[in-house]
Amino acid sequence: MPLTKEDLMDALSRVNDPDLHKDLVTLKMVKDVRVDADAAVIGIELTTPACPMKDKIRSDIEEAIASSARSKGVAAPRITIEFTARVRESAGARPTTPLPSVKHVIAVGAGKGGVGKSTVSVNLAVGLARMGASVGLLDGDIYGPSIPTMLGLDALPAAIKGEMLVPFSVHGIKAITIGKLVDPDKALIWRGPMAHGAFKQLALQTEWGALDYLIVDLPPGTGDVPLTLAQLLPLSGAVIVCTPQRVAQDDARRAVRMFQQLGVGVLGIVENMSYFVGNDGVEYDLFGRGGAEALAATMELPSLGAVPIHMELRRNSDAGTPLANFTGTAALSQSLDDLCRRVASQISIATLSGQLVQPTLSVIGAQKG
Repeated sequence: MPLTKEDLMDALSRVNDPDLHKDLVTLKMVKDVRVDADAAVIGIELTTPACPMKDKIRSDIEEAIASSARSKGVAAPRITIEFTARVRESAGARPTTPLPSVKHVIAVGAGKGGVGKSTVSVNLAVGLARMGASVGLLDGDIYGPSIPTMLGLDALPAAIKGEMLVPFSVHGIKAITIGKLVDPDKALIWRGPMAHGAFKQLALQTEWGALDYLIVDLPPGTGDVPLTLAQLLPLSGAVIVCTPQRVAQDDARRAVRMFQQLGVGVLGIVENMSYFVGNDGVEYDLFGRGGAEALAATMELPSLGAVPIHMELRRNSDAGTPLANFTGTAALSQSLDDLCRRVASQISIATLSGQLVQPTLSVIGAQKG
């Protein structure tokens, strides 16, 4: 007698998600099981389109069903696994949020300037969108916005609908930046309340629509804007960008501690400018490769990946063509894809393991803490 639907469900209950360490049935990832003679169709809903473990899940399902068939002395059915994906919100009660259609807000920060925080923000947003997620990018660096250049927005006019800003739809994402709302030659000088107001307007008066992820590119350091963000929106977590050298690690450590003090979980640390590959094919560790990874280890945080210094990355950033970073040199595209998958994985882990506590707090309370 061939395996039944109940046999297949029992087998699937013994297959764990490699990241979440719970079985597929408990996680409600099994959406369809159909058996027809010697064939079976199984529908699995992944927790993110950027799931890095899809192939592992596939092979584990096939092995679990084959093992079940062996134990019953019958032939295993031909298996077709149909994957879909849906980014999930926290399983717990969600705090009141002014952006109810945005599932996850992710801050990208750094302890100091010049480490490539905006580069990481842009490519994280575009990369997640390429993998099937709905993504927005908020340029919160109101002191030195570089998103207009990196997304090629120079020739595009800003638009307003009623009292709402209309985000730019480019490269598969929605984006808004203060750089398109002020004179490009004007120095952006903000006192604390002005910075708070400008950031609040960008975040709350933009027609984002439904988003899986809203990536927020913060200004460097631990000043007013990160405090405003933590006060304004419930954050799913923060990504810290760091270059390998010691001086950058020291500042990145302070950025990690700032988010932790604000009650915001840190998803991990990205090592940018990790190494340089010369025309001779030799890799040069210009800044001491692995420093940010070592920092992540000492702070017991995930290492989210290493992005190399690459001339294509620089050219595409200057030209405003970030999609080209994912279709050119294999080493560059692979490093960016890995970064996106690891960030998505960490959000899924926090969401489905019950670790995701999205705080709302006051600036005054944060400063006293």
